[in-house]
Amino acid sequence: MAEEQSVEQFKGQPRLPEFAAPRRYDLFLKPDLSACAFAGAAEIALDVLAATRFLVLNAADLAVDHASISFKNQESSQELRPLEIVEVQEDEILVLGFDRVLPLGKGILRIRFTGTLNDQMKGFYRSVYEYNGEKRNMAVTQFEAADARRCFPCWDEPAFKATFRITLKVPSELVALSNMPVIEEKIDGLLKTLSFQESPIMSTYLVAVVVGLFDFVEAFTPDGIRVRVYCQVGKSNQGKFALDVAVKTLDLYKGYFAVPYPLPKLDMVAIPDFASGAMENYGLVTYREKSLLYDERYSSASSKQWVAITVTHELAHQWFGNLVTMEWWTHLWLNEGFASWMSYLAADSLFPEWNIWTQFLDDTTSGLVLDALSESHPIEVEINHANEIDQIFDSISYDKGASIIRMLQSYLGAECFQSQFLTDGSSGNGQWIVPLTLCCGSYNTQKKFLLKTKFEELDIMDLIGSANGKANLLEKSSQGNSERFWIKFNIDQTGFYRVKYDDELAAGLRYAIEANKLYATDRIGILEDSYALCVACKQTLSSLLSLLDAYREEFDYTVLGHIVTISCKIANIVTDATPELADEIKVFLIILLQISAEKLGWDPKEGESHLAVMLRGDLLTALVRIGHDMTRNEAVRRFYIFLNDRNTSLLPPDTRKAAYIAVMQTVSASNRSGYESLLRIYRETDESEERVRVLSSLSSCPDPDIVLEVLNFLLSSEVRNQDAVYGLRVSREGRETAWRWLKENWDYISKTWESASLIAAFIGCIVSPFSSEEKAEEMEEFFASRTKPSFARTLKQSLERVRINARWVQSIRNDHSLEEAVKELAHKNGI
Repeated sequence: MAEEQSVEQFKGQPRLPEFAAPRRYDLFLKPDLSACAFAGAAEIALDVLAATRFLVLNAADLAVDHASISFKNQESSQELRPLEIVEVQEDEILVLGFDRVLPLGKGILRIRFTGTLNDQMKGFYRSVYEYNGEKRNMAVTQFEAADARRCFPCWDEPAFKATFRITLKVPSELVALSNMPVIEEKIDGLLKTLSFQESPIMSTYLVAVVVGLFDFVEAFTPDGIRVRVYCQVGKSNQGKFALDVAVKTLDLYKGYFAVPYPLPKLDMVAIPDFASGAMENYGLVTYREKSLLYDERYSSASSKQWVAITVTHELAHQWFGNLVTMEWWTHLWLNEGFASWMSYLAADSLFPEWNIWTQFLDDTTSGLVLDALSESHPIEVEINHANEIDQIFDSISYDKGASIIRMLQSYLGAECFQSQFLTDGSSGNGQWIVPLTLCCGSYNTQKKFLLKTKFEELDIMDLIGSANGKANLLEKSSQGNSERFWIKFNIDQTGFYRVKYDDELAAGLRYAIEANKLYATDRIGILEDSYALCVACKQTLSSLLSLLDAYREEFDYTVLGHIVTISCKIANIVTDATPELADEIKVFLIILLQISAEKLGWDPKEGESHLAVMLRGDLLTALVRIGHDMTRNEAVRRFYIFLNDRNTSLLPPDTRKAAYIAVMQTVSASNRSGYESLLRIYRETDESEERVRVLSSLSSCPDPDIVLEVLNFLLSSEVRNQDAVYGLRVSREGRETAWRWLKENWDYISKTWESASLIAAFIGCIVSPFSSEEKAEEMEEFFASRTKPSFARTLKQSLERVRINARWVQSIRNDHSLEEAVKELAHKNGI
């Protein structure tokens, strides 16, 4: 009964009670950018749906004016004031208790409040920018997943949709933006009041406000929708590429979804301090600068592609996520997975020369890697409290989600069983329905099938076409003048699963790779499956190296990108596992990459493809990391020319990362010039991408003393909090130093980087690279009393990776054929 309700029954609950729901928010906000504070008022039209004495809504980090709270029923016009007002901080709820049961039907709840423009990049926060050499604050909102409650009291769950009428009172000279266009502006001296058009119904996490000084570029879609890109004053030219992508994408999605863009305008804003890559706020999409701005003079080809993918992802959300929204965060994967899949579909339509669906396998691989941890999670996760939500914004929700959608698109309606693959080598208990595809000897001979039980035999002769088909192929192969039998599962890598081949079938696939019989996607799949099985100790490093040798003549950008990543990981692990063979293995890996690197060279060529430009940087960076002296020396030579002439053509943006890492590899406590030179570049540039490029290179130094200095620099006021995470991937020689540094600074770091994605980066980057059970136990002990729900899952995953590395190291040491295999590969490649 409503009369028996009490405050206690609302504490510790995962969701808000449903006896009242909002219909419209009239929201007034007045930010004070100098004092880093704001005042606000909310008038919430709501429906009382069930008998209750209480209204329960979300509020966090707000000073609620208790005297201002009132509720008025629309029919009786009787104003009620709560007798009980309880703010439950741990649950981030505001409980309002009245002395009588509230009348059913429509009512108005009024609340006034104040808050702080925080520096945590969530809720209503401040970002710092420079104008005419002076540092200024802007006010920005970031409400996903559950941080609208830090700006105004609200029903802060996706299902509680309502319309919003927003009014802002801001300094007259500033630009103020919200989800909808301005319908009225009143100037009163130094301040102006802006009233925005009422929004369609939407979830609170999509509400957005930005106040600051901006330039913009604009264009219109064929339907007359105004699209703008806002950025810092003087950078408007850098918004033109994203603007063009956005205009074309809106038109593309209109046709794909058969629904027009729902709002009268679309604004996209580059924010200097932003925790994630971008946020799909309805009609006002906010971005980290490097995710929106592109300048041909300073930006790399990979950055251009990243901007396109990010814009198309966020605009997909305007339909899928904003217009239609998940009921609860359990279904985040569908929201983000679908937008990720759509972003590739749109990018492929706009830039077919990028071969973007082949590059999509980078995302599939990322999803498979995280999915193979026992501390991973299903794509649908039960969320028991708001503080758990941020943890699932990961590669499972985005990359696995998109890959599952792509698989279903490729094989609509087909079903089969395959047991769960775990990187630790164990057999998971998971068992589910997935489609299987295969081809045999040719893409013309394909089969799709559904396993009826966990195990099933397939008669290959049915595929080949005759009882003697396989025998004939093998006979011709033995004569040395014809094709060898091969079979490939998971055609075009559209399926989200791993495949393990026996030795005979693996040999056939090596032949198919060398003979160029396979699509690039399948060449990637074979390599990634083999690598994953090696890490899981289900396949030897010897066999993985033998497979890699089949890729000597590989020139496809995306395939080589995977070879680069796997080669660097092998180089790292063998240094821990078999230092006596590490140099020979690294030489083999260098030769594998050097062929393509020499073909591309250091200098851009007229008319070369977008993919070739990206590949050049990846290959050179990998050769530097693995230790190729010739590449490193050339990189350093070009760096010092660039240092004295920033306009030189010898070091364009795409190859600078290789040069910066090479320079840091020459740095030591007694030879600091390269380090000081990179700090000079960092301090002199105002380009976000260039600053990130420097930060991500500084910690490559092999001298632990310099690594410590770099890590301390990340905590200084010279580095934006959002950017500090780029400098955390330290050299192998600096791992212990980084771990000690993390422990010593943990209290400060955990308070400063409260955002789940950022604190997770500190843990993941510094914890994961180790490879011993003893280190995992030491780390587990340290975090035993320091773990919070916001990063508990990331910590467990990172510790699991350490233990996986430890098992992999032991497996490599037990690989008695490794030394012989390395010698054979060395002889074969003329090492």
